[in-house]
Amino acid sequence: MKSQKRRTVLKAGGTLLISVFAPMPAYASQILAVRVWPADEYTRVTLENDSNLKVSHFLLKDPERLVVEIEGIDLNSTLKDLVAKIQPNDPYIQQVRVGQNRQSVVRLVFDLKSEVKPQVFTLAPIGEYKYRFVIDLYPAVPIDPIAALIQKGDWFKELPQETPPPAIAEAPQPQPQPQPAPVPEKEPEVPAIAKNQSGNKLKLTRMVTIALDPGHGGEDPGATGSRGNHEKNVVLSIARRLKARIDAQPNMRAMLTRDADYFVPLGMRVQKARKVQADLFISIHADAFVRPTARGSSVFALSEKGASSTAARWLADKENAADLIGGVNIKTHDRQLASVLLDLSTTAQINDSLRVGRAVLNEIGGINHLHKGSVEQAGFAVLKAPDIPSILIETAFISNPEEEARLTDNSYQDQMADAIMSGITSYFSKNPPLAKNRMT
Repeated sequence: MKSQKRRTVLKAGGTLLISVFAPMPAYASQILAVRVWPADEYTRVTLENDSNLKVSHFLLKDPERLVVEIEGIDLNSTLKDLVAKIQPNDPYIQQVRVGQNRQSVVRLVFDLKSEVKPQVFTLAPIGEYKYRFVIDLYPAVPIDPIAALIQKGDWFKELPQETPPPAIAEAPQPQPQPQPAPVPEKEPEVPAIAKNQSGNKLKLTRMVTIALDPGHGGEDPGATGSRGNHEKNVVLSIARRLKARIDAQPNMRAMLTRDADYFVPLGMRVQKARKVQADLFISIHADAFVRPTARGSSVFALSEKGASSTAARWLADKENAADLIGGVNIKTHDRQLASVLLDLSTTAQINDSLRVGRAVLNEIGGINHLHKGSVEQAGFAVLKAPDIPSILIETAFISNPEEEARLTDNSYQDQMADAIMSGITSYFSKNPPLAKNRMT
């Protein structure tokens, strides 16, 4: 009887060992979401999945194609949706074909409109995102920010001249000087002195270039209000309105660091401003706080010594995390640029930033409650251009339901653009920029 019981126990134990050590079926990763962010600068394709993927890619020519192979997954309906997400106006992708190449290997074939330099990389989970696999398609010849500014704006605007140059073949004759055109009360008068070929002095109005930086974009939505409005969309709308006002001035032009819904790394935003030799850099945001009661507008400048308040430091840390959320390719990230921007940030730049910040804050206070009545300072990465006065404006708290409603209202956006414009003109009327741009 005892022997029979022992055999029964051993059988049960053997069954348990078999169930523990028997090979389990391989687990296939799942694609959870696919997103496409087309822009003139580059198109980004993001595949979000529940584990880190092994990926390889190669280019084919005649016609131009990019082939991407993803191991450890099976084709699912989410991945098939990628085909429909490619828009006809995408600058770089004609279409994409998706198929099961072999067991547990999916192949994506991107038919391209032109030659590209792809960057393919993965991102670790952060925030609400799980693992992400990113395909960035950059043009083979990078877009020049100055060329783009000339193409989209009127670089060679006719500017008012106090003394028109006489014909070169004639000796200059004394004649009554024409009166200059009337100048609006707050329009900046930014003179620069030059000489024509006859040696006569001419008073020209120098073009002032302003870089406008709508925060976040693409994979990085920024803060989100209780009604579902994303910060990235609100600030882009305000920036566009402000750009229209700047471009309407006879001696100003504006450049947007992004003009659509796509991600731009923080260092690249600063680099763009420096490439067009901007006289001023304005980063536009609409923040969120842990409490929905937080309200009001704020203006920030860079700090060399630390944040002016705990809230300013918390906000700077949050904004500086944009690269992690938006998705920067670490292998190509210009670390040298980041260190140069950090090392060369000067006291003079910060002092100028505080001046323009106070001028803008004074105007914004006329249309909205101020979260704090003075310009705050913290270590915002996007404000670290060593030679450009730079400020960051929190237009309102999108996490406050009342302010979220205002931020999405056309009238308030116009008022905010008008207020910032008034602050800009007030600053330049007292602080003419140095003659580093071309004369016109």
